[in-house]
Amino acid sequence: MSQPSAATSHSPVTVVIGGTIAIDHVKTPVAEASGLLGGSAAYAALAAAFFCRPVELVGIIGRDFPQQHLDMLEKRGISLTGVERSDNESFTWSGEYHANMNERTTRRVGLNVLEDWRVRVPAAAAASTIVVLANMSPDNQLEMLAQCGVAECILGSDGAAASSNPQSPLSPRFVIADTMDLWIEIANERLQEVLPRLDLLVINEGEARELAGTSNLVLAGRILLGKGPRHVVIKLGEFGAMLFSRASSNLQSQISIARASEPDIFRCSAWPLESVTDPTGAGDTFLGAMAGYLAAQGAPPYAMPALRQAVIHGAILASFTCEAFSTRRLESLAATEFETRLQQFRLATLW
Repeated sequence: MSQPSAATSHSPVTVVIGGTIAIDHVKTPVAEASGLLGGSAAYAALAAAFFCRPVELVGIIGRDFPQQHLDMLEKRGISLTGVERSDNESFTWSGEYHANMNERTTRRVGLNVLEDWRVRVPAAAAASTIVVLANMSPDNQLEMLAQCGVAECILGSDGAAASSNPQSPLSPRFVIADTMDLWIEIANERLQEVLPRLDLLVINEGEARELAGTSNLVLAGRILLGKGPRHVVIKLGEFGAMLFSRASSNLQSQISIARASEPDIFRCSAWPLESVTDPTGAGDTFLGAMAGYLAAQGAPPYAMPALRQAVIHGAILASFTCEAFSTRRLESLAATEFETRLQQFRLATLW
């Protein structure tokens, strides 16, 4: 898998991604597969590496983790220095998708190595400019932020995260995070501590409604911005994504009808697929692709055009993930295939 030409000629910055690395068992109405590479951080790292390398991966695996998955990740520019090996069994997930492929039932979860896991970020990875907190507990996310020097993060006037320590060499930073309904339900207070430390929160529509306490997604986007993140992306599955950003003064001066109290909003469609083989990890692919695309643009801050393009590139790469089990389609994806679909998307959405 080679990097697509969508990555620019800017000097890329480094990306560190922390989260789960799993062994998955997936069943769909037409097929079934086991021993698959899974986990939020694994998908996100592979997606980010499509645009920018190297990518630092932080997580934990057990003694039973397949070596071929690790070999594949390394061959695609992902550093495994931050992947801890345990004598326990690996984190496992087993799920079954229903006929419409939008709904699934979790059959079994084996936490195993995650039960007592404490994040350990290598020094080199901790210095990365883009920090991605893939889906993991808010406690783990806060641990990772602390080790990356952004636990006491403040937002600069340009919206990029900077360490509260003026002597810190780690700023400016750009911090991206995902979460899930489980953490909203059982660890909400700790999650609220994570939100003000973020430049970008990525969340699906059901979780956005739950976290914001409203059924209206536009209102939910505004409420979530009020909790601290500079930008919020609400994933809409097969219907695309919405990007909410705090209104910029430049845009306000250009668009007189916009009100300063309202965020900038961008809506992106999803690429329509004729068939879906396995949607597992599509949201994590979207997350990692956004991080990788931004990293390829150089250091933050990132203007709205770059963020909008990141959403588009994330949506396109996520569409490929759905075409095969696990990360198999990402593993075989050529740059020319990506560029062709991106161009088709431009034509399909032109108005």
